[in-house]
Amino acid sequence: MNLIFAVDGNWRIGSNGKMLVTIEEDLHRFKRITEGHIVIMGRKTVEALPEQKPLENRTNIVITRNKNFNKEGFIVLNSLEDLFPLLKEINPNKEKEVFVAGGGTIARQLLLFSNRAYITKIFLDFPNADTFIPNLDLDPDWRVVKESEVFKENNIYYRYVDYERVRY
Repeated sequence: MNLIFAVDGNWRIGSNGKMLVTIEEDLHRFKRITEGHIVIMGRKTVEALPEQKPLENRTNIVITRNKNFNKEGFIVLNSLEDLFPLLKEINPNKEKEVFVAGGGTIARQLLLFSNRAYITKIFLDFPNADTFIPNLDLDPDWRVVKESEVFKENNIYYRYVDYERVRY
């Protein structure tokens, strides 16, 4: 399982149900990496998607405690315990990669099952952000395996940093 997130300097990922910023190139990278694979997200992340539509060319799984939640194009699970049997059923040969794409609660719950992370580090701080994921730089179980150069889009500086779990 993989994590894929854009984070600020304090590993915050969102504010009031929205992404911190929109970086077009990062959205293209997200699509390139996840296309053809399985993407897991929580209900709030689904509600933050454009028109709340599933991501194209991906299997979209949403985990929510809301038993009344139902969106066309999404596989809806009401408990984390249902996730792993479903993944075995829809991906028995593990041909597709699995990506955790939001939000903070789902990321924290699935961190122990993840072995790779694709992180976009935004060189800004969003003190009003209310959603975060664990800081992998402070976690001895993770190490950086690849760092890009620094990029700039609309006066926002950012870098791609890939992590790998070194121990379970």
